[in-house]
This record gives sequence, C-alpha cells and structure tokens, in this order.
Amino acid sequence: MLRKVTLLLVVFTCATVLGMGMAVAQDAPVIAVLTPYLTQPGTQFMVEGFQAAAESRGWTVNVIDTAGDVAALNSRVQDVLTQQVDALVINVDPSQIPALSEAAAAGIPVFGMDAGSTPDVLVNVTSNGYEMAAVTATYIIDRLNGAGRVVMFGFNAYPPVQKRGVVAQSIFGNTPDIEIVEFIEPDVTDGGIADSRARMDAILAANPEPGSISAVWAAWDQPALGALQAIEAAGREGEGIVITGIDANPQALDAISQRGNFEASIAQDFSGIGSLVAEQIERYLNGETLTQRVIYAPTMLVTTANAADFIVAP
Repeated sequence: MLRKVTLLLVVFTCATVLGMGMAVAQDAPVIAVLTPYLTQPGTQFMVEGFQAAAESRGWTVNVIDTAGDVAALNSRVQDVLTQQVDALVINVDPSQIPALSEAAAAGIPVFGMDAGSTPDVLVNVTSNGYEMAAVTATYIIDRLNGAGRVVMFGFNAYPPVQKRGVVAQSIFGNTPDIEIVEFIEPDVTDGGIADSRARMDAILAANPEPGSISAVWAAWDQPALGALQAIEAAGREGEGIVITGIDANPQALDAISQRGNFEASIAQDFSGIGSLVAEQIERYLNGETLTQRVIYAPTMLVTTANAADFIVAP
C-alpha cells in the first residue's frame, strides 16, 4: 500500500512540475522583430544581438523581413498584432508604418532598433548619427586640406541614415573649397553595393580627369565598397581618392586594412544595440516606466591605424 501511495505522489509531483513548465512556456513573452533591411550587415548583427539577449531571457522571437519592401512591412505589422505578441521591435522609419498606431491602441509597446522616433515608438536604441556623420565628413575635409570635390551616398528613406547625410552636407557646405559633385541614393534592395558601383562608374566616366574626384563620403559601408570597386575597376585607385563609410562591417574593415582608398569608417556596436533593446523591453515588461525615448550606443572611428583591432579572426 505504501508503495502505491509513493508512486501516486511521484506521478502527481511530475505532473505538477510539467504543468508548471508548460505554464511558464505559455507565459514567456513573444517578441516580433520587423525590418525590410535584413540584407544589410548592420541589421543582421543587431537582430542577432537581440535574439541572443532575448533567448537568454527565455523569450520567443519571430523575425520578419520584407526584403526592401517597406510598404509590405505595414501589412505584416497588422498580421503580427493578431498573434498576441508582447512587444514589437522595428528597424525601419516608423513614420512609414501607419499600423504602429494600431499597436499602441492595442496596448502593445513598440521599440525601435536603430529606427526613428515617433509617438508610437516607446524607446529607440541607436547610434548617434549626427556624431558619426560629423566625424567622417571632418575626416575627409582634413585629408583634403579643406579643398576638393566630394561624391556623397545617402538614403533619405531611413531616418538614422538620412540624418547622417544632412549633417555631412552641412559640414561640407560650411567649407568653401569643398564641392559636392553629386548626392546619390542607391538602390538598396540587394544591400547597395552593386547599384553604388554602377552609379560611381557613371560619375567617373563623366569626370575622367585625374584629380576631378577627391573623395567619396558614404552614409554606410555598402556604397563605400561599391565606389571602391568602381574606382579600382577604372584604374583610378592611384589618384588618392579618399573613401569613408559608416558601420565598419567585415568587408569594410578588410578594405581599410589594405591601406587603399577606403580609409575610414565608424564602428557601431550593433550587437550592443540589440542587447539594449532587450533590456528596455525587460524593464517595460517588469512594470517600469521608461522615460528616456532615445538611447545611444557608443561608436568609434576606425582607420588603418586600428582596423586590425576590430577584425574577428575566422
């Protein structure tokens, strides 16, 4: 009889533990991450950083990428809202996603991961675009001794990148002997390298004289890499054309370490941005009131002098 009672207690205990485990699993927060830019290395690193931080907390993460189609992201947000998620994380211009207002109405918080800031976004974690643009634009001005012709690559459809272009244009415009040859917004569907190279090919063809192009300022690394390819393909790498980017992605770091035309970029802490977003979500879910609407992750200028410090060995 004692053995039967003991067996029943064991079965009851196991069932209770399993039931509690199922309840915990069912109560685990579900977070949706939405972006049209997953082909961009920076976005990939941010998403991976967020996923690692979320999984360490026992959360479920659903990543949705619309492959450059911002309009499609709006309908995907509406789809997600029917799935009882606990929070949305966006990597896109929030002003282009009207459905975010529906999230607010439903009581679902929206967090920006290198996005813009609107009333629908509770907290946006990003890098300081004004600072990064100022550092790289100033780098070019100093390298050119304040005089030269600069090609610019930007992307106004995405707030963190748009502000970089505005700041750089302002700084170049405040230097009398710096001329902006053209401001280019490349097609970013495939990441931006191919179209940037094609656009730079055309500019080089239209300016064939040595020294007619002094520098290329790019709001992120992909256009800088495309411009580098065009310059090398045209056999004009010996003209001393200075190239800067922003992000310090692996390809850019490799190019900078070669000590060629690509001279500088800005290292952003993409994984750190993802982790900081997770921290903000955790605070919100724990009932804290979040008062800081924008949080900046640290950045650092990368040149030939320190590029090796950022390259991760295979």
